Amino acid sequence: MLLLRLLSLLLAVLFSGLHSLPWSIDILESQGPGSILQSFTFNCSSYTPTLALFSVKPPTGFFNEPSLHQQNGIYVGKVTLSSSARLDALAVNRYELQVQYKCGNFVREVHLFVHVQPKPSQIQCAGPFASPAGEFIYVPETVSPGALLYTLLLPGLGHQKAQMNITSAQDPPFFPGPFSIDDQGLLRAPAQGLRGQAQKAFQLRILASAGKSGSCKGMLTVKVLPQPSSRVSFLQKAQSITIPEDLVPGSEVTQVQARGFNLLYEIISPLPSSLYSIGQADGVVRTTAPLDLARAQGAVVTKLQVRAFERLRPWASAESELTVKVRAVNQWPPRCHPALLVTQIPETAPVGTVLNALTCVDPDSAGAPLDYQLRFHSPPDSASLRLNNGVLEVNTTLDCDAPGACFQHAAFILVFDGGQPQMTTEVPVLVTVTLVNEFSPACVARTFRVREDAGPHTLLGSIAGTDADYPPHSLEYYISGRPSTFAVDRLSGELHLLGPLDYEQQRLYRIVILLIDHSQDWDLNHRRSGSCTITIEVEDVNDHAPECEPPFQELTIHPPLGRSTEVTQVSCWIPQEPQRLAFSYSIVGGNSQSRFRLQGSILVHNDTVLGPPWPEQPRTYELLIHAADAGPSVPHLSTTATIIVHVVPWKASTVATSTHRSTVSSTMTPLIVTDVEAFWKPDPWFVIVLTAIGAVLLLALGWLVSRILQGLAQSLQARSKPARSALLLNRIQGNEGSIERHMEAPRMEMSQGHFDGRAQDVRTGRDYLFSTRTGARRWL
Repeated sequence: MLLLRLLSLLLAVLFSGLHSLPWSIDILESQGPGSILQSFTFNCSSYTPTLALFSVKPPTGFFNEPSLHQQNGIYVGKVTLSSSARLDALAVNRYELQVQYKCGNFVREVHLFVHVQPKPSQIQCAGPFASPAGEFIYVPETVSPGALLYTLLLPGLGHQKAQMNITSAQDPPFFPGPFSIDDQGLLRAPAQGLRGQAQKAFQLRILASAGKSGSCKGMLTVKVLPQPSSRVSFLQKAQSITIPEDLVPGSEVTQVQARGFNLLYEIISPLPSSLYSIGQADGVVRTTAPLDLARAQGAVVTKLQVRAFERLRPWASAESELTVKVRAVNQWPPRCHPALLVTQIPETAPVGTVLNALTCVDPDSAGAPLDYQLRFHSPPDSASLRLNNGVLEVNTTLDCDAPGACFQHAAFILVFDGGQPQMTTEVPVLVTVTLVNEFSPACVARTFRVREDAGPHTLLGSIAGTDADYPPHSLEYYISGRPSTFAVDRLSGELHLLGPLDYEQQRLYRIVILLIDHSQDWDLNHRRSGSCTITIEVEDVNDHAPECEPPFQELTIHPPLGRSTEVTQVSCWIPQEPQRLAFSYSIVGGNSQSRFRLQGSILVHNDTVLGPPWPEQPRTYELLIHAADAGPSVPHLSTTATIIVHVVPWKASTVATSTHRSTVSSTMTPLIVTDVEAFWKPDPWFVIVLTAIGAVLLLALGWLVSRILQGLAQSLQARSKPARSALLLNRIQGNEGSIERHMEAPRMEMSQGHFDGRAQDVRTGRDYLFSTRTGARRWL
């Protein structure tokens, strides 16, 4: 307990002046930015105190953070308004500031309440009273002595009273007596009255003052009117009028007129009048409340006593009787439930389906019969719906498969009552017909022809799918089994070729096209499908050259004179298309002197041709035979066979002609060598990525080289630094111990990363680390 008392005493000493901080202060809304709201002091001898503004309610930026400074050992805190402060007592008249101050471990929060007071009102004279000509009032000469003539109002003064005095002279003979005005601005007639002062004008200069609120002055002129000599009388002593009950409050009923001067009108019976009022100046009678006969039974006939009197002589008056009769009016249209018919039905709904029932009543007559009529907006001539005693039904089949047939029927029901005037109620009707997927899609089987040399993505044709449901063309196309050779566009139905065709391998394709409809039912998951078979015929294209067997022959013949000799037969065929048997042959080279000719595929030596004498020496011919396929297919491909013929002249001693054929074996057949050279052709994106990676690697390599060069430069500097440090150390040998103790202690706290050099003391031989930037050392 003793320890707690000592602690409390210590805190009291530290925070003397703590309670000088006010809990609530009042400021004027006219105080501008930077104004000091409150200053307070406190002690904090052992610590440096802090002062902070934690919160402001309601949130605003009108208040600065509290300032804190020391003055003669005492801390002074100030709360000031910020540069954005714009106080408005009408908007916010109270702020709550939460201020926290701290001294060592002691923390305390204080709530400061700031009350914003409005700026004091300033008295001001306004209107005609403050104008140079002043304000004019007219009073009759018959006004009673001391009567109230005028009330002077000063805006901005509120409930504060002002002292008012008439500063102008009011001495006879111009004045019958002095006018008087009190602190409330009430101007009264002289005690002697104004009788006999007709046609005179009295100018009164009035001064109003309200202490600190200032003062103002103005002019008031009182004109005295003579006593009127006319008498008051109504043009009609009694009057009766009938009005409908649907007049709204404020509607004009009639106008009463009376003879007289400066008249006013008032209703003297019934008093007060709850249904009617009369214009005080014009005598116009108006309604002041709804004339609903169902709710106010006494409003059927009302007798009013109207009085007309002179403004300046109220006793001069006359009375008239006005009878007002209210006629019932059919003013409420039928009320229907529901007030809006919105529904939806499927297009397969049968005739007679009930959509909704309408219940209507007439507020003016609950049991009165009502008439119903159904009228359409869109489509205007629709017969799909009908109205049967307020019940909306399906009239015809709602088939929406034709474009624009239905979907939404916008109509309205007119309900008529039997009152006068006839009132109607319009009930909007919106019937949405939802689609039903009733039919399955279909397509017609077709046959497409395509050449076997057609390239990829060739368009073969379009598959025309049909669907009787609306909307049309809401189909998707697929190939059943998904063959890799053909593909169909999912939306358009176009059939495309994907892969190569080979007439010799497959001449006919049959694919099944699957059709699936969509968006033809209110339930998007309800879909139907159909299919058809498409036949694709491949047209043959001549794409293989013929081959001759053998492609090279060497023959020796002994032709007799004057006769043609069959040399050999050229045999060609197409291995891939063995059915092709039509070929054409021609000699395209080596047939000098036209000694040879072809009879179909047979090579014949012709010795009957006229020419130079037959040579006695053997002769060799190297013939080139061109073999091409024939027929309707194009293009026509060809090949060339070589035949070497050794012609030996015929001699008389020769008994018979012999031909020696030398056929080149398969081992001597010209060998065709195909050399396939592989090369790499990467995609463009791969080239871009490879280039970017190479650039990044080059940048990294450059950065690494620069770091290595910087490290070499620093090591060179480190080598020169120990020598200079050792020389300096030798000069201060006598102070070595103190220097080591002074420098070594703080350097032991430093990270080893600060020492980038190492050296040895030349005198003691001890190693130490040093920093090339700061020269600091660390002994090892």
